Amino acid sequence: MRSRVRLLVLVVILAVVLYPLVWMVATSFKSPSEIASNIGLIPREFTPGNFSDGWHKFDVGFGRFFVNSALVAGLTVVGNTVSCLLAAYAFGRLRFRLRGFWFAIMIGTLLLPGHVLIIPQYILFRNLGWVGGGFPYLPLLVPHFLATEAFFVFLMVQFMRGIPRELDEAAVIDGASAFSIFRHVILPLSRPALVTTAIFSFIWTWNDFFRQLVYLSELRDYTVPVALTLFIDSTSESSVGPMFAMSLLSLIPVFLFFVAFQKMLVEGINTSGLKG
Repeated sequence: MRSRVRLLVLVVILAVVLYPLVWMVATSFKSPSEIASNIGLIPREFTPGNFSDGWHKFDVGFGRFFVNSALVAGLTVVGNTVSCLLAAYAFGRLRFRLRGFWFAIMIGTLLLPGHVLIIPQYILFRNLGWVGGGFPYLPLLVPHFLATEAFFVFLMVQFMRGIPRELDEAAVIDGASAFSIFRHVILPLSRPALVTTAIFSFIWTWNDFFRQLVYLSELRDYTVPVALTLFIDSTSESSVGPMFAMSLLSLIPVFLFFVAFQKMLVEGINTSGLKG
């Protein structure tokens, strides 16, 4: 009896969690009149044309926005994993003056809301000529190559502190330099932290809206989150069906990215469990 109650509770929770997704899928196949009436969840008039209308809605094909988002998200993943790993190795394994002080300053940046930094960052990037330049994604990408994501640095530092220092000492006895220790000892063992950083970086960047809205001004440079707002124009008229159709398509890359790294993610969890 108790197991049945638990199963029922889990089913109810699952239904509540999945309802918004099911509603979005159903709405993407509804006609405009049916969406306006908002009667029932299942479409009475199946309208697959919403996908074609949404894809060709603007002067630029919606596929261009997917390419832009993939470019920004992919380079962000590379920047965060590389730069944060190097910074974490310095804080977690190397010895230098004021290491604790600079680490505290880095952790302190987590207390600053991201929106507070938007204006000074915008002024800095505009003075550098990056805003509206030939490659408009520089303000969105360059900070990630400078280890500015303190959360990922902290995550990797905590992970590296769990790696036995005896491995470093053994490598030093064998004549390894600091870079060799990083390359042959720390890097292979840090794969779980790297996978976690990559997954969260991709998802957060793919779904990011505000920063991309601030720095991107040309239609051809828009990413998917910014492009989705174009379905509601200044006259308050909206193409809800095509908008939800494109929103549904925008979930596919995130799902595929998670599936691609699922095995490594599970391996990372298992590795962490063995360490514990």
